[in-house]
Amino acid sequence: MRVLIIGYVWPEPNSSAAGRRMLELVSALQANGGEIHFASAAVLGEHSVDLAALDVSAVSIVLNCDSFDSYIKDLQPTVVIFDRFLMEEQFGWRVERSCPAALKILDSEDLHCLRHARHQALKQKRELNRQDLCSELALREIAAIWRCDLTLIISEFELALLQDSYGVPTDLLHYLPLLSEFDGSQAANWPSYDERQHCVVVGNFRHAPNWDAVQYLRSEIWPLIRRRMPMLQCHVYGAYPPPKALQLHSDKLGFLVKGWAADADEVVRKARLCLAPLRFGAGQKGKLLAAMECGTPSITSAIGAEGMCGDLAWSGSIVTDSSQFAADFTAAACALYGDRDAWEAAQRQGGELLLKRYQCSSHLAYFAQRLLELSTELNEHRLKHFNGLMLRHHTVKSHQYMSQWIAAKNQQG
Repeated sequence: MRVLIIGYVWPEPNSSAAGRRMLELVSALQANGGEIHFASAAVLGEHSVDLAALDVSAVSIVLNCDSFDSYIKDLQPTVVIFDRFLMEEQFGWRVERSCPAALKILDSEDLHCLRHARHQALKQKRELNRQDLCSELALREIAAIWRCDLTLIISEFELALLQDSYGVPTDLLHYLPLLSEFDGSQAANWPSYDERQHCVVVGNFRHAPNWDAVQYLRSEIWPLIRRRMPMLQCHVYGAYPPPKALQLHSDKLGFLVKGWAADADEVVRKARLCLAPLRFGAGQKGKLLAAMECGTPSITSAIGAEGMCGDLAWSGSIVTDSSQFAADFTAAACALYGDRDAWEAAQRQGGELLLKRYQCSSHLAYFAQRLLELSTELNEHRLKHFNGLMLRHHTVKSHQYMSQWIAAKNQQG
């Protein structure tokens, strides 16, 4: 099995959940005998992983350039994975034209249209409505899902949304959450309640929900927490902090913006609480999964915990959205921080969540089975979904002509 992954960015597993997710896919495919090739038109980031060290062939490609056609014709992959729908839009028609028999998989990461819709509603200070979910972004993203043979969905909430609100057939979707290799034994090395202090926030500053959460925490929540617990500190870590983020640093308030953490797990293990007051977003939150793996209970919002705990109790507290959100979040954080018994129960619940919902082996075995089934019945699978055939036909033509026009314009320039 020769797999080509077309990346939106080069993977940075220590910077974002998306980077961790990508390496999980690479590892899973290699475990099933996959020969992995990774191509991206993005600029290599300072924290990008060394793909060659992982036995992955890495190639830089160019947008709106016929050189990609020659590359993929020579490679002849049996599986092509698009990292987010934007890559399917850009390269899907070229894959369709050059390698029509390749199994095409979209790794959605999260539903961009849902995240964008929630952001717009938040900015306009209103509830999310049906019209928000029918935006131009939604039309583009759902079309990309229809054009692919399979889309990997990270959240059960989004899986239900795609089926119930957008009418996407179940067999075009596959639930593959964030994964964990936690088996319970790691809990013996978790620092105890007394060995930990302060609160921690972790998140890539380039991700809009993270940046909004940090700003909101600093302006609305942290002053309330400090009033109740004057010696408490909040340590804020994240890749690519802009100058405006560094300006939030305040020794006086104990709000310490520390930027990049070479080992995020180490700083999370030292903290007693992880704070994530996310007000919009989508998908599962890697920072909260990592907190569970470190034995660190978390206080988050309903959106932060969405699609993560199912019917099980959360590893900490989930604060529902209301006009009293900041006050409720403060109360939950202070209560758990100072209650050893409740804290230890929340820590144990995090371990239970990891064991029951995020086990790497069970999810990857099912994913491998799904790939095998699709590979052997790909033509029949496609014939079942006329909408996908129709969209691929028209997209190849429209995107081809648009890309050719851009390429010609670039050559003239």
